[in-house]
Amino acid sequence: MTKPSLNSSLSVLSLALLGVLPGGTVQAQQQQQPGQPASAASPKAATAPAAKPYVWITGSERFKWFMMSTVGPTSLLGAGPLSAGWGTLFNSPPEYGPGWEGFGKRYGMRLTGVSTGNAIEALTGAALHEDPRYIPAPPGTSFGKRVGRIIGHTFLAYRPDGTTRFSYSRVAGNVGNNFLSNLWRVESENSAGDAALRCVWGLTGRMGGNAFAELWPSVAKKLKRK
Repeated sequence: MTKPSLNSSLSVLSLALLGVLPGGTVQAQQQQQPGQPASAASPKAATAPAAKPYVWITGSERFKWFMMSTVGPTSLLGAGPLSAGWGTLFNSPPEYGPGWEGFGKRYGMRLTGVSTGNAIEALTGAALHEDPRYIPAPPGTSFGKRVGRIIGHTFLAYRPDGTTRFSYSRVAGNVGNNFLSNLWRVESENSAGDAALRCVWGLTGRMGGNAFAELWPSVAKKLKRK
């Protein structure tokens, strides 16, 4: 457990970075000019939402992350069909064959790999005190910084005190999944080189998932307004 004083300091710091005081008073981004009335401060600054301080993941939230990442809608209805469909289109690996039967085999193979990798990351992360979740940037963050966050947090994980570090549990899940699955994969894709290539694709897929979590809420809001 972290000390209350450290949590308080982190909360104050995160709020200060957004220009918000703990009491809820918003600081103007520019200093007030002599003689300028207080009401002349930017209306946008006065209504800017404050960033929520980081809260360490609970055991139930970690289990929820595992379930949603493995059998949630994005995995089952998005990434799964896309991956299996792509392999079926090019009949890769050829042992599975074309058509719906080949699609089903590729879909199932992906699901076994994803569930194995997520289980390793969840369990290893609990032991190493790493949070597997991707947490979107606070409101008002520039697009460039959001993109940087998407890329950076593909390799980073939150610690209990709110800091981030290189995610050893994510590497363990990615590498462990792709090399262990060689035991039950067909011969044309069970070499060490095949596993290494899947590791690269795994990180790419993780980055894509981060991008969806980061950007989709903003896109959805814009679509609702039309």
